[in-house]
Amino acid sequence: MGEVARSSLDLDAAFRTALAGLTAADRCDAVGAIDAARGLELFESQVTSRHLDLAARRLGAARQGFYSIGSSGHEGNAAVAASLRIDDPALLHYRSGAFFVQRCRQIPGADPIRDVLLGVVAAAADPISGGRHKVFGSKQASIIPQTSTIASQLPRAVGLAFALDRAARQGIPCPWPADAVVVCSFGDASANHSTAAGAINAAVHAAHQGVPMPLVFVCEDNGIGISVPTPPDWIERSYGPRPGLTYLAADGCDLPDALGVAEDAVDLARTWRVPVFVHLRTVRLGGHAGSDVEAAYRGPAELAADLARDPLLGTARFLLDAGFADAADLLDRYERIGARVRDTADEVLGEARLDSAAAVTAHLAPSTPDAIRSDVARSVGNRAADVLGLGPSGPEDTGSPGDSAVPALPPMTLAQSINHTLGELLARDDDVLVFGEDVARKGGVYGVTKGLRKRFGARRVFDTLLDEQAVLGTALGTGLAGFVPIPEIQYLAYVHNAADQIRGEAATLSFFSNGRYRNPMVVRIAGLAYQKGFGGHFHNDDSLAALRDIPGVVVAVPARADDAAAMLRTCVSAARVDGRVCLFVEPIALYHTRDLHPGDESWLAAPTFEHVPIGSARVYGDGTDLTLVTFGNGVPMCLRTADRLAAQGIHARVLDLRWLNPLPVADLLRHAEATGHVLVADETRRSGGVSESVYAALVDAGFPGTLARVTSEDSFVPLGPAADTVLLSESAIEAAAQRLRRT
Repeated sequence: MGEVARSSLDLDAAFRTALAGLTAADRCDAVGAIDAARGLELFESQVTSRHLDLAARRLGAARQGFYSIGSSGHEGNAAVAASLRIDDPALLHYRSGAFFVQRCRQIPGADPIRDVLLGVVAAAADPISGGRHKVFGSKQASIIPQTSTIASQLPRAVGLAFALDRAARQGIPCPWPADAVVVCSFGDASANHSTAAGAINAAVHAAHQGVPMPLVFVCEDNGIGISVPTPPDWIERSYGPRPGLTYLAADGCDLPDALGVAEDAVDLARTWRVPVFVHLRTVRLGGHAGSDVEAAYRGPAELAADLARDPLLGTARFLLDAGFADAADLLDRYERIGARVRDTADEVLGEARLDSAAAVTAHLAPSTPDAIRSDVARSVGNRAADVLGLGPSGPEDTGSPGDSAVPALPPMTLAQSINHTLGELLARDDDVLVFGEDVARKGGVYGVTKGLRKRFGARRVFDTLLDEQAVLGTALGTGLAGFVPIPEIQYLAYVHNAADQIRGEAATLSFFSNGRYRNPMVVRIAGLAYQKGFGGHFHNDDSLAALRDIPGVVVAVPARADDAAAMLRTCVSAARVDGRVCLFVEPIALYHTRDLHPGDESWLAAPTFEHVPIGSARVYGDGTDLTLVTFGNGVPMCLRTADRLAAQGIHARVLDLRWLNPLPVADLLRHAEATGHVLVADETRRSGGVSESVYAALVDAGFPGTLARVTSEDSFVPLGPAADTVLLSESAIEAAAQRLRRT
């Protein structure tokens, strides 16, 4: 038998032996703190969590179960669940098993034993993740699943606490009542992560400004992070003296103490709408996770000390001292629950598992194009339906510019068009929020959101902390609460500071909740290169690979004012209708561009009623010799190059991809086959850039023609004129086109 299986038996035997040796003591102060029914209920929740841990380890050792992190030693968090209502949203630490059990016990018909074990064996019938991951989550129980990334759920919790009051004041339908409290649990090691520190700082910062922040942070401190000890006084010293954050400490191995402190914390958060930090001291029994064997890095005395503080044993002592039960009764309850867990574990082994890629990805990226089209039509008024020709299936979309410009609107720059469209969206729907660093009073670094705060007020358009994790966490929380958030990340380079909030939280929520929870959001990101006289690599960044690599995320890059307006409306409607996560990358160098050729102002365009479906390209011209495939800054560069090539007798069409994820493969293939020669002009890097995926799409589709590409160098963007040496240039595009036509 393996070490993990032996440690499970040791933990079970140790509790049985200790329980048999317990005798009631004279502890009158405990009597009355919890009544008999409640005390026994909490004991059973703790015992259930323990047996689920033991079963998970047995299943894992037998290769019938999969990766699972145990909650043994943390069962005191059942008291936190008991202090809350079932309509208080919870984002749980992966050791909050007893919380999950206790919360689910309060829901008629819920079976936390079966639910957890279905997750352990990765059964398709798992009611939260559908067999995709073992997580604590439940729509009925208001438990939002998280992905086990360190502290990644804390920014979302802050955003959700922020959103509750805002939704009530603005009349936005929200899944939770206006007086709800958000609870978020995490470990002592996670408390040191920048994500946790930033989220807690954001909560305190908001509360300091009088923003309601009904949030209870629960740090389940077992004194060790995998194998690295946490100093015993570290959490208290780090968070105890923090102004604006109420700090309460409790012994998670002492049920009355844990319940009393938890109730005080929830009462403070609910009454005063402020953040509260609960330091719940726990122990870790049975190792970190999976095959971890504690004896490799912890001494026998240390392990024995933790075992003596077993919270199940602590609760049993309390129940005996209070006269609510005797040892035999408690052992009987322990054995009956254990038998039920073991029987259920045997039953779920026969459940079907996900058996196809289609089943796995079913809830990854929901898409209902007709519903999105209808929602877009609302954004441009009743006349839009006539322009769009909406019928049972709508018109064919060629992706080409239409003649449907709004007569009253003049031609605009890219920045002006985005500003105008944001104003339209804010005016149409109360659920739209626009926020980020500097977007309100200043109107954004480039003036893109100028005037919106004055028109729509500080509740709809507001500034945030200079913390990208907090910005995206606000989006994650407000999206859960019924809003359609449009956060701004000031520069593309800065989004990488908080990429896990997109990858680990936003992109995975629908996937890991089987579509029961969604993250509607449109993240505006100022990015790409070619700024003149400003920047260096943080303000001229072309790193799109990390965004395009995230499954299910939409990546849009408009190049012109009319496309920007239409694509932004599409993204907002996709977020609202399908819960999509959309990243809207705005080329900074094109924000205020007016001319395609010097003095012609032909790059200005009026916003239109045109609907641009996700994954549809735009073509300029009908040249039959060459297809120039590009996006972003490459579009005007390729159009100018095409004019010069025409003078040389080479007639090219320019295909603006517009959508980098998903790529417009059908349009790409059609226009590639129209000329038989394709040159990809990619302003991102040669390695890991967009051109590689364009090549792959054409090769996979069996494109028989000739292919070439020209890109920026594999380099960061330097300061000043040196940038021209590493960025894609028009001369490089023209030379590559000439070489391609000679082949």
